Amino acid sequence: MTKRSKRRYGVSRRLGINLWGRAKDPVARRNFPPGQHGLLGYKKLTDYGIQMQAKQKLKKYYGDVTEKQFRRVYEEAVRRKGDTSENLIGLLESRLDAMIYRSGVVPTIFAARQFVNHGHVKINGRRVNIPSYCVKPGQVIEIQDKSKQMLLVLESLQSKERTLPEYLEFNEGAMSIKYLRMPTLSEVPYPVVMEPNLVIEFYSR
Repeated sequence: MTKRSKRRYGVSRRLGINLWGRAKDPVARRNFPPGQHGLLGYKKLTDYGIQMQAKQKLKKYYGDVTEKQFRRVYEEAVRRKGDTSENLIGLLESRLDAMIYRSGVVPTIFAARQFVNHGHVKINGRRVNIPSYCVKPGQVIEIQDKSKQMLLVLESLQSKERTLPEYLEFNEGAMSIKYLRMPTLSEVPYPVVMEPNLVIEFYSR
């Protein structure tokens, strides 16, 4: 288990929100920052701090994407035609690990990253083990036959913790996911309010 996944609930407490919407997130019981001075509560943020926090929420929601990767996604969002905020969300949702997570095959985004890394996934019949791989609309993600009976997968599918968004099509029998189209911000089932416009402002200062 990576350091990132071990500290996932510390992230929620640091931000003061239940970032992944999970019932066992301790922020519901201890709504103050971690550390010896945490009981003093959350400090009032400056405009810069608000923009930074909006960026941190998005980065960490997708498994704590590295700054280099996140910046690259932002630059691609700027390069594309249309609303940059919507492009940013669409590109993040196009990540392979994000789609595995959205489908409910695994319980967390961290498990999705590991699931892809360990070679349990194919795209259009070809094995892909890169979590940040950008899936294109129309492509089909398949779970390897030997991986379909993993306890992690069976328990996650039975829990029905998340609903499948409209831009994905999940075939439970074949255990495959089809990416129908790039989503808009309003279509993405975030458990907290995301503000990609503030992320754009942060990078374009």
